[in-house]
Amino acid sequence: MEILLVYPEIPDTFWSFKHALKFIHKKASSPPLGLLTVAAMLPKDWDTKLIDMNVAELKDKDITRADYVFIGSMSIQKKSAQEVIARCKRLGTKIVAGGPLFTSHPDKFDEVDHLVLNEAEITLPMFLADLAGTPKHIYNSEKWADISATPEPLWNLINMKKYASLCMQYSRGCPFNCDFCDVTALYGHSARTKSSAQVVRELEHIHAQGWRGNVFFVDDNFIGNKTRLKSDILPAVIEWTEKMKHPFTFDTQASINMADDEELMNLMARAGFDAVFIGIETPNEESLAECSKHQNKNRDLNRSIEIIQKHGFEVQAGFIVGFDHDPLSIFERQVRFIQKSGIVTAMVGILNAPRGTTLYDRLKKENRLLNDFTGDNTDNSINFIPAMELSELTSGYRHIVSTIYSPKNYYSRVTSFLKIYKSAKVKSFSLKMVHVSALARSIMLLGIFGKERWYYWKLMFWSLFTRPQKFPKAVSLAIYGYHFRKVFEN
Repeated sequence: MEILLVYPEIPDTFWSFKHALKFIHKKASSPPLGLLTVAAMLPKDWDTKLIDMNVAELKDKDITRADYVFIGSMSIQKKSAQEVIARCKRLGTKIVAGGPLFTSHPDKFDEVDHLVLNEAEITLPMFLADLAGTPKHIYNSEKWADISATPEPLWNLINMKKYASLCMQYSRGCPFNCDFCDVTALYGHSARTKSSAQVVRELEHIHAQGWRGNVFFVDDNFIGNKTRLKSDILPAVIEWTEKMKHPFTFDTQASINMADDEELMNLMARAGFDAVFIGIETPNEESLAECSKHQNKNRDLNRSIEIIQKHGFEVQAGFIVGFDHDPLSIFERQVRFIQKSGIVTAMVGILNAPRGTTLYDRLKKENRLLNDFTGDNTDNSINFIPAMELSELTSGYRHIVSTIYSPKNYYSRVTSFLKIYKSAKVKSFSLKMVHVSALARSIMLLGIFGKERWYYWKLMFWSLFTRPQKFPKAVSLAIYGYHFRKVFEN
């Protein structure tokens, strides 16, 4: 059996980092972890090939050679996924599809031969067992997988040099219940985890492949089970990274209550974590209550962010406007909050209601739904009728992103962050040609031809003379700013 696994193209969005990746000669931020894991679940005697359309071209001959094309996709990849499906149908190759896009919208993909939905550890074996007879159109399950039995990804299917970061997963699920988030619908409330032996084994295999650099833990809330993290997982990772002389840095996603746990932050920093994405959403208490973001309520959010930054983490964050309780002043308030926080990577989006969320169900009852969520958090779209006038909401949103990503305000946040940020002592910077090339390109595009050149040089000289150990971070953040401005200009 010949199997072709296809990862559709991700459009030019906030998190694609396409404009920044050019500086370091990479094609994509990270590889398709889900498909690499699915590949490991297939029979060993099958021939498998993976094409990530973000790094390589999908040719018709690749499709016609395959007995089945397996497509794994997120909602943001819908357009590309539909194009791949159409090509497969035209060329007569059967399709198997799974992942968040198809799990959330199975009714939109009748043309797909077999929909293997929910968690592949449960539904893929059902499909494989039926192949000897007549496989069904849809395979789904309400059960949660035991991820301690999940196989390691087949890293040999990709060219690691094409990616800026590798990725792995320690847990699934989130203990919170934010009403706009579909994580609990897809993966449940309880944080199901892998063992420390599994995590270390996966790190060893990534290391054995020759990878040195960043590894992104894709967990939706890495600290969902803090007790196990502190007592088992992080000590094991620390022991391994120290033995291997710190070959990786790590980043992940977490909740703001990370700031309340000194021991947890210290352990994460020792393990090599240096960045964390946190859903801040809004400084408006009424809106936090509306969306059940209870972990963010009744706290000084800026103080919590500062605590995390001072423990050696770059805090990246998500912000939302368009809640029913948002006043017209929310746009300026968001700008002031973001500027004060020193959060450089601030993803601001208009509220949307993905299928499977509490918000979606509420808006459906209120007859306010308009269409499906595009999957792009920053495309200025909304899939329901907002309480605020739509024109005020969209113009207010544009005001936020144009303000915070103007060169003056963006570089001001970079400087504020670098003043607070205390990089972990375990980290060491090893200069490579790719860094020299990125610096040279940044000088050309940002320091000579860029409209931000005054702010660029001000940051470079300030960092060199006052924070020389943070100079590489300053260059990286300047390059990120170039990408963000390109995205929002488009």
